[in-house]
Amino acid sequence: MSVLHTLIMTWVVAVSGDIHQPGDHPRTTKVGGVDRSYIVHIPTGYLRGNPTPLVLCLHGAGMTGKMMQNVSGMSKKADEANFIVVFPSGTGFGQLLTWNAGGFQKGVGSKADDVAFMKQIVDELAKDLWIDQNRIHACGLSNGGMMSYRLASELSDRIASIAIVAGTVALEDCKPKRPVPVLHIHGTADNIVPFQMTEKNMPPFMKVKTVQDSIKLWVKLNGCTEQPEVEQVSKPDDLKVVRKRHNNGKNGSEVILVEVEEGGHTWPGMPPPLKVFGKSAKVSANDMIWDFFQKHPMK
Repeated sequence: MSVLHTLIMTWVVAVSGDIHQPGDHPRTTKVGGVDRSYIVHIPTGYLRGNPTPLVLCLHGAGMTGKMMQNVSGMSKKADEANFIVVFPSGTGFGQLLTWNAGGFQKGVGSKADDVAFMKQIVDELAKDLWIDQNRIHACGLSNGGMMSYRLASELSDRIASIAIVAGTVALEDCKPKRPVPVLHIHGTADNIVPFQMTEKNMPPFMKVKTVQDSIKLWVKLNGCTEQPEVEQVSKPDDLKVVRKRHNNGKNGSEVILVEVEEGGHTWPGMPPPLKVFGKSAKVSANDMIWDFFQKHPMK
């Protein structure tokens, strides 16, 4: 698409406010008496009357939906693959927003009903757009990944599958109504949500499960094989990326752990926003996530 066409379409969206037009559409809604916001990105290939997949893309702690759009690059992938992507914002102060994903200790973190917020987003968009109800997915970074795990547990009747980057299960217990396929991507050198987490290096204001305990939990919930199939998926000039696939789950579900050796608290395929977050692999998280979502519609 030419630069001129992009500028024209952006102007059309701004003037008309038509949610069906390609581009970004900021929206607000009220949940529990509180105004909440989210950005809807409509892909360039969207057609009315054609049911289209929907992906909720959730930011990490201390971020906003707009920041997640920039950090993940998921809008570009949505345009390439023709799915609708939503970037909701959590609650908090200014741009320091979080999700009520569980795990925060008393007096810290959000207490908002974010499960209800996500459900309301899906319900609103289902009225306004042609949404494929069997292809509604959630992904997230860090605290947003933790929230994706919560959605898989408490909104499994709407969320087909989830993908987590640099997050873990923060709930004490997970009780999905159906098997929910899980893709979990994590850097082994993550210094924010450590891959090898212990009581000593766990963030002092949180109590969450380790990466391995998160995987074991969902392998058990989905009824997958305990021993994974292992393969390297990276190229020689990249950080080593290993995929561990637990398959043969109920209803065709699976749980996949992608280990990025020497990878930091980053979204693979995208440059880290700050060097302090560590290294980012060249392999694309967005490609892996979308391939996984395509494989796992609601069953």
